[in-house]
Amino acid sequence: MRVTIRVRPGAGRTTVGGELGSPDGEPSLVVRVSARAVDGKATEAALRALADALGLRRADVSLVHGTTSRTKLVDIVASPADEPALRDRLTALRQRR
Repeated sequence: MRVTIRVRPGAGRTTVGGELGSPDGEPSLVVRVSARAVDGKATEAALRALADALGLRRADVSLVHGTTSRTKLVDIVASPADEPALRDRLTALRQRR
C-alpha cells in the first residue's frame, strides 16, 4: 500500500495526524517531526513516526519517492488480511488534528 505524507521538520514534538490537500487531489498525511531537515534525519524520523503510529515495524515502511522533498511517497508492507485495519487507522490519523 502506498501513502503520500507531508513532513514538517523542526516541530516541537513528533506527531502524526491531519491531512493536507495537494494539487493532484490526493490528500497527504501530515507527519511533524522534531528532527531538522539535514542529512535525511527528518525523513528517517518521519518514517519511524509513521511506523509507530500504525503499529508496524520500521522495516515495514519504506521511502519510494521524495528523498529531498517534504512531500514523500511511502510504501507500507502489510498482509492482505491486515490491510483493512491499516486503512482504517490511516483514515483515523488523517482526521486527527
